[in-house]
Amino acid sequence: MLSLSLEEFMVELNEGSIKNVGPTNKSATVKLFDVEEAGAREFGDKRVKLVFEDEDGNEVQVSLFPEDVRKIVKDVEALEDDSPVFE
Repeated sequence: MLSLSLEEFMVELNEGSIKNVGPTNKSATVKLFDVEEAGAREFGDKRVKLVFEDEDGNEVQVSLFPEDVRKIVKDVEALEDDSPVFE
């Protein structure tokens, strides 16, 4: 399941083209639940791309610098040691 929340979002649709309307203060939150596939690969020369997909084909891609990936790995390792989630 993909959940998408858009804030201050307004666009103009004119003859098949989408154009920003109003100020550039838009923001979005995306949540993907029930992930069935997850993977990591190189992205350019300096980043790692994490890709997550659910059974409906919804996909979220996240590009991170290696130091951010290392922090996530440490967080997961800490959960493995301390959380019942991994039991």
